Amino acid sequence: MNTTISFEPDTLTVADDLLDEILRAADVVGEIYGVENSELSVTLTDDEHIHALNKKFRGIDRATDVLSFAFRESDEPAIIGADFDILGDVIISLERAEIQAEEFGHSFLREVIFLEVHGLLHLLGYDHIDDDERREMEEEQRFIMDKLGISRAAGD
Repeated sequence: MNTTISFEPDTLTVADDLLDEILRAADVVGEIYGVENSELSVTLTDDEHIHALNKKFRGIDRATDVLSFAFRESDEPAIIGADFDILGDVIISLERAEIQAEEFGHSFLREVIFLEVHGLLHLLGYDHIDDDERREMEEEQRFIMDKLGISRAAGD
């Protein structure tokens, strides 16, 4: 998958191994779901920025851990003759990821990759509005995390 990673604010930094894992996760999801020629944007951000996006686009006045904006669901016109598909954007709050990793007793890396996978599944049409959808999405998340070899164990 052609994945672009950006930072908002651009002063945020993360370890190179996390960036490598973000790219690897996107590639694995691309292979599993047959969208390996797609384009994906991943933005790593803070609570302040994701709060503003959550309020503006979802009407929810608080920070969240991950947001997904599917290009397929937008009003943008199709790109005729393109050899790729634009999946959309996944925005991850590194602050939320750090807090949740501690709460759940696993690594920061595991939490960020889980949030990326969760966001990617939304871009691919999965949701968790009702119990059946939630169970299906959770099963897909577990399958992908297992494929990535990223467990939920502490320190992982």
